[in-house]
Amino acid sequence: MKNSYQFQHRHILGIEQLSTTDIIHILDIALSFKEISTRSIKKVPTLKGKTIINFFFEPSTRTRLSFEIAAKRMSADTFNIAASTSSAQKGETLIDTARNLEAMNPDIIILRHGSSGAPALLTRYVTAGIINAGDGTHEHPSQALLDMMTVRDHKKSLEGLKIAIIGDIAHSRVAHSNILGFTKMGADVHVAGPATFMPPHVDTLGATVAASVKEAVTDADVVMALRIQKERQDDPLIPSLREYAQFYGINKSILKHAKPDVLVMHPGPINRGVEMNPDVADGEASVILEQVTNGVAIRMALLYLVMGTQGAEV
Repeated sequence: MKNSYQFQHRHILGIEQLSTTDIIHILDIALSFKEISTRSIKKVPTLKGKTIINFFFEPSTRTRLSFEIAAKRMSADTFNIAASTSSAQKGETLIDTARNLEAMNPDIIILRHGSSGAPALLTRYVTAGIINAGDGTHEHPSQALLDMMTVRDHKKSLEGLKIAIIGDIAHSRVAHSNILGFTKMGADVHVAGPATFMPPHVDTLGATVAASVKEAVTDADVVMALRIQKERQDDPLIPSLREYAQFYGINKSILKHAKPDVLVMHPGPINRGVEMNPDVADGEASVILEQVTNGVAIRMALLYLVMGTQGAEV
């Protein structure tokens, strides 16, 4: 019987909107695109003639560049706008900026913004597809998808895995999206961190709050450390970075409690010696650079699907 599934999402606002079938489809499409990045000529005509705008109100290296590379490898015309060089510095509102961008007829706008819900707001004012590249403390869907892709590459399936996420859960949109994503795919997510970094609603997302890092990491298939989101904190929520590293940093000693084939992950940028020791970040268990590689493939898949180009020749 012919598969009748068709990707229906015009915008990618968060993992919450995606079904397990959607996630599997995105991961499968991304896997097919990953091969393009290994070619001597890393370009296909899939999105030729399409216009994609990267609009970033917050600093970014991996996400912004990854989306740009993804778009260019698919032959799209790409344009980058930073808030520091946009009319936002002159007092223009996000909605007015969006309306002006809409007047230029882009096909996709990729938005990173410090306010949760900003990408969803844009969908009410533009006809272009909107992809959330991180909004406040809400979600970072492409990061969670590349994380799931990386784990699936190694473990073949996400179902039944124990995922330990350590650090600043409360302020991390990466944590939010990963908890939703891995839980939807049948994994068991455990989180640990200082009480000041633990949101009260985290268990409603499907995660188990561990009493300690050791408890979270014990028998884990994946250990993910998160950066402390200082920019989202009005006042310091921990006594010192040294104390945080002592009690919550991922080192070889704590990693011994995980499974022998554990994967070590980090969304970046890494504060070495704080949330993760260098010998762990660069160790045999680390797949951090694979996450970056898979990020390009995932973002190619999202651009492809949002444009509705399933079946286009690659």
